[in-house]
Formats: sequence, C-alpha cells, structure tokens
Amino acid sequence: MHKKKSGCTSRKRGGRSVRQSAAGAHLHGGFPDPGKVDISIHAATKLINGHSDLVLGLITGSNAALESVRLQAHRSGVHASPDACWLAMRGLRTLPVRVKRHEESAMRVAAWLEQHPKVRRVLIPAMQSHPGHTLWKSQFTGAAGPFTTELPACSEVTFARFIDSLALFRLGTSWGGYESLVMPAVPHRLRGQDGLEGEPRLVRFHIGLEEPEDLCADLAQAFERI
Repeated sequence: MHKKKSGCTSRKRGGRSVRQSAAGAHLHGGFPDPGKVDISIHAATKLINGHSDLVLGLITGSNAALESVRLQAHRSGVHASPDACWLAMRGLRTLPVRVKRHEESAMRVAAWLEQHPKVRRVLIPAMQSHPGHTLWKSQFTGAAGPFTTELPACSEVTFARFIDSLALFRLGTSWGGYESLVMPAVPHRLRGQDGLEGEPRLVRFHIGLEEPEDLCADLAQAFERI
C-alpha cells in the first residue's frame, strides 16, 4: 500500500515525528513525506527483499535525526551484514514491478473468493465492499498481497483439510515474497478464551507472483474438500 498521509501513522517524540515500526511493516513499501517524518522504520524482510531469503530491518532519516541511533548501533555492534544489504538492494530494483503485480493479483483472487458460495466475506479494504474502503482510499493509493477471508464454521479436521489441500500456497507468516502463502488465523487464542461454537473460520492469504487463475483453481479444488 502506498501511503498518502504519513501523519496518520506517526507520533511526536521529543519534537520529532517517528513512524511506527508496526505500521512500517504493514504499509507494504509506502514511504512518508520527507517533510513531515524524520525517521522511518520498515521491515525490509518483506516486500523490499521480495525473495523470502532475508531478515532485515531498516531505519532511515536525516543525518541529524539518526545521530542517537548511529551512536547506539556503534556502541552495541548492531549492524546489517554486507550480504543482507546486497540482497535488499537486489529487491529494491524490482520493487515497483512486484508491488503492482501483488496488488493486481490479490484483487483478482479476492474478487473470485467474494463470489464463492463457501466464503462468508473477504476482508480487504481495497475492495469497495469493505466497510473501511472510504477511509482506506483517503489514505492509500494502492494495496498489496495480504488479506483475510472468513469461511463458515467447521470442525478442526475439516479446516485442516482445506489448508492442507492447497498446493500452490505455502504455510508461512512473513509475507512479501514471490510465493503465495496461507495461514489459518485463530483469534480466540489471542483473546485468552476458547473459541465460540459456530464461530467462523479465518484464513490469512498472501497473494504472490503466480498466475491468479492458477491460484483460484487451487482454491477451488481445496473448497471441494470441505
């Protein structure tokens, strides 16, 4: 997603505007207005790298804004390796092309899922059917690969069979790479209480660089098993 209004994801600390690290990871390559944000923190592991073979975080800003950061890094010996920087630079060369493809494919797969009889709803703000679409549109110029789908309630065995039947989606949480990913979302484990009987199932997808028609066909055959 390409952020329009960086002020919405920033806060003032000691007279400086600092972009949140969590927001940096989930904005998928959106860059703030340099006139408004002094420091930007981003998870380069994901879209910037784009090849699922790197763990790297970025903190960028003006020379003055990063003075204390550099001092702490030098004192603690925390620096990125040359190989990690080389891999990130490799990813940056294709970032605009990959982000565009992720967005286009994700929207096509999400639209297909929205019409499927075994899907209750698709949670992606970039779609007009999403209740937060107007807010999303006011702040972003594009989307990326991740979104969530809500399926009807089913047993653990049936849910696992659906996930395991997918051939083109790998299990994984660190999206942003070339491959499509799937991850069962189990929110009741985060709420500290048992799941409610009849509660819908949530599935988190990241749409990679495969052909969207192939991904839809893979999803179709998995739906036939539930």
